[in-house]
Amino acid sequence: MPNTDEYEGIIAETTVIRGHNGDAIHAYFARPLGAGPFPAVVLVHHMPGWSDWYKEITRNFAAHGYLTLTPDLYCRTGHGQWGDVTARVRAEGGVSDDQVVGDAQGAIDFLRSLPTSNGKVGVMGSCSGGRHAYLVATRGTGVDAVIDLWGGGVVMKPEDLTEKRPVAPIDYTPQLQCPILGLFGLEDRAPTAEQVDQHEAALKAAGKEYEFHRYEGAAHGFMYHHAPQAYRAAAAVDAWSKVWDFFGRKLA
Repeated sequence: MPNTDEYEGIIAETTVIRGHNGDAIHAYFARPLGAGPFPAVVLVHHMPGWSDWYKEITRNFAAHGYLTLTPDLYCRTGHGQWGDVTARVRAEGGVSDDQVVGDAQGAIDFLRSLPTSNGKVGVMGSCSGGRHAYLVATRGTGVDAVIDLWGGGVVMKPEDLTEKRPVAPIDYTPQLQCPILGLFGLEDRAPTAEQVDQHEAALKAAGKEYEFHRYEGAAHGFMYHHAPQAYRAAAAVDAWSKVWDFFGRKLA
């Protein structure tokens, strides 16, 4: 964080990047003003969509000194209120893993190309975005650190596989290219505590660098301050401190 006598400023705006198959997609881009160089973060939004919470934390990351990009993974479905767009995506069975990885890779490449970049990029997502962030860190390129916030569907049963989700992300664990931080609620049902244990065991067996933290009394979405039924203040404060510490160490 800056000293009290330092200049602070950020800019945030919607921009267009090239995603999967070279498609033009929207992305919310926030970055600190100044020459840099700055580390960068790609945020992979959750199933509720390209939502207000994700745009808020995009700006928050920029205020912490990160070039931050949150691509609209549902951009191809059409436009309108984000909740309405998400409803259409749900009706179509979601978006494919290949498309999400391609869109995130486009975001990574965009950030690395900036003259103010320090050359390091982290990826973070929550819920389905946590699952997708793990896929990007195993199937993409140029990821220096990844954070999985309660990513459901990393561990999958054979009957849960679909045309759009043909491989369980845990099966890609040997290909993980960077350190991972995982933050989970012990009361969550997607992923369950047992599935988190399975994920940790796979990381350990593959010799990967990981840090997993589990919070008692917390369930799905415990960092969502806009959702009082899910939000757990003490766990969220501790989890955010671990986010800043992890990316600070891995991307500085």
